[in-house]
Amino acid sequence: MPTLALILYAVYLALTVGLRILIQVRRTGSTGFHGLGGRPGSVEWVAGVGFTVALLVGAAAPLLDLLDVVEPIGALDIAALHAVGLVLAVAGIVATFYAQVAMGASWRVGVDPEEQTDLVTSGPFALVRNPIFAAMLPTALGLTLLVPSWVAFVGLVGLASALELQVRVVEEPYLLHRHREVYATYAARVGRFVPGVGRLHR
Repeated sequence: MPTLALILYAVYLALTVGLRILIQVRRTGSTGFHGLGGRPGSVEWVAGVGFTVALLVGAAAPLLDLLDVVEPIGALDIAALHAVGLVLAVAGIVATFYAQVAMGASWRVGVDPEEQTDLVTSGPFALVRNPIFAAMLPTALGLTLLVPSWVAFVGLVGLASALELQVRVVEEPYLLHRHREVYATYAARVGRFVPGVGRLHR
């Protein structure tokens, strides 16, 4: 299972980073990659660093398993959960990439406060406001179930925390500032990560 998890991590990065950036460059001339934002120690910076560290920790889990440094949690290291993990991981990878493509030219990694992009509310964005992040969570859970060590669970919790921080403290204030009434109306109608859940009150 750790080898399969590493292969899935590689596929995930190839699609959602490599191929998506290539598509963006061909479409707009820009990578869409802004990297870490904010001053060191700021909430925006903490969210970005937390996101990066969580991904690295998650990817380290299967590698540490292969090296016999960290053992899987015995009660969770069973075939049935491995199967569930595989389904979640593959579905999550496909859903993440689909949501990225659905953003079109508005796709970005990080937030540039001075940049103006179109607000996307169609496709998967009609179901939830953050379908990319929403798809990343089952992907991470699936990969964790393939190699269910304490390291993998630390990465999973770290990723969920970083995504919550990024969305609530960085992206939603930016979108409200940039799109004002249009985003406020959209956010009051559509849930944050789950349909109908996390709608903003007008």
